Amino acid sequence: MGACCSRESYGNGVDVEDAVADREQEDDEEGDAIIGDYGARVRLYGASKYTSMYTQQGRKVTNQDAMTVWEEFAGDKDMLFCGVFDGHGPYGHKVARHVRDTLPSRLSSAIRASQNNSFKRRDNKGKGKNSDDVNENQGDEDSGDYDDSSSLLLSSWETSFIKSFKEMDEELSLDASIDSFCSGTTAVSVIKEGNNLIIANLGDSRAILCSRGPKNQLVPVQLTVDLKPNITSEAERIKNSNGRVLALDQEPEVFRVWMPDEDCPGLAMARAFGDFCLKDYGLISTPEVSYRRLTDKDEFVVLATDGVWDVLTNYEVVKIVAYARKRSMAAKLVVKYAVRAWKIKYPGCKVDDCAVICLFLKNRTLLTRSFSELTQVSVNHSELEACSDVSLAKLENYSEVSRASLNHSEIAAVPRRFRSKKRGEISENAKTYLNSDENDCPPARLDKVNSSGKFPRLRNVLSRRKSTKDHEAVEAW
Repeated sequence: MGACCSRESYGNGVDVEDAVADREQEDDEEGDAIIGDYGARVRLYGASKYTSMYTQQGRKVTNQDAMTVWEEFAGDKDMLFCGVFDGHGPYGHKVARHVRDTLPSRLSSAIRASQNNSFKRRDNKGKGKNSDDVNENQGDEDSGDYDDSSSLLLSSWETSFIKSFKEMDEELSLDASIDSFCSGTTAVSVIKEGNNLIIANLGDSRAILCSRGPKNQLVPVQLTVDLKPNITSEAERIKNSNGRVLALDQEPEVFRVWMPDEDCPGLAMARAFGDFCLKDYGLISTPEVSYRRLTDKDEFVVLATDGVWDVLTNYEVVKIVAYARKRSMAAKLVVKYAVRAWKIKYPGCKVDDCAVICLFLKNRTLLTRSFSELTQVSVNHSELEACSDVSLAKLENYSEVSRASLNHSEIAAVPRRFRSKKRGEISENAKTYLNSDENDCPPARLDKVNSSGKFPRLRNVLSRRKSTKDHEAVEAW
């Protein structure tokens, strides 16, 4: 998997980043912005001062991934919203796009209402009437008061997110123009307000943060948990609702949610918008909300659908973004490396759709080192492997997971074999569903390759070095 970060040929001997740089001239570097609720600037593609966005269709009929960035969210010049949505099922693309266009509006309205109620409560207590009063009150807070205020902040944001997600799902259930009975979408989103970062996750898309360690090294921090059906708390909820969590023999590592008496639909996530055929059997649309206070060591946030995370590690994604020549190229680079990794790891499988948003937290160049240094590190695949997410979690105290994820560290013990109550083999409905375009190949480990044999240029360089050393040895003799 380390090869995914090297400058391996993307096609016809062209480096991945060179290919992206050449094609970038054909695309608008800054996506067109439209005006949303409360004057927010809404972007669906491209790049801006602090964001980079890119999505690419896999080998499916249509791209079911969607994404959006709202600047000056909820009318606040210092607030920004980013969201990535991964649709699934026959009409997953319609569900994902509808949620992309509707959810931010509902969330901004909920935030505005929450802020207005907060101001009213302050006024009733004789506080918060002007900025001076607020600053004086903040100056008197000790560390305990700060923790309490952070808890209140998270509680307020969590209420707004849960309310908005619930209303969004209810709207989908009543919308006759979108068939969401067996179709749905995941959603991972973040709101940045000053140094506050609020994360809401629904499904198996993921958000990570790039921070700096004590030696200024890159440290990936996973902000969300992939809410799969085999997580203990998720599996228990589904089973208590008479749903089934089972893995097929041909996919022993992919656990899915099934209806109690039918071998369908086999959903590979425990939470989602839509999919109303499973809403009575444990599937929910309640997001997992967490909070992080940003520091000077934090560099950027990456949100992406599972098409990226199935083939790239957190550390590889962080390195790709950090060493991008231009910020506007960052999201596209991640997608291109992911697509190449799919072709290498699963040559006989369909490449999944990929969508990426990079949110940069600082108004300056992130790294002074050039991208060539990434090449030198990535030539030795074992070095990247040694810096995988698992290793970093053991060696670095700075690799955190969100507060809510602590409850999901244990994987549930669920049966691996699919057993139908009526017969010993899988039904035709399940076969049809599992053979559909929405099902991905199971993750597997990428075998190491011989870098010197795989890259002709590297092999030539090594040959020249060996010849020079031999010549010097002859002269010395």
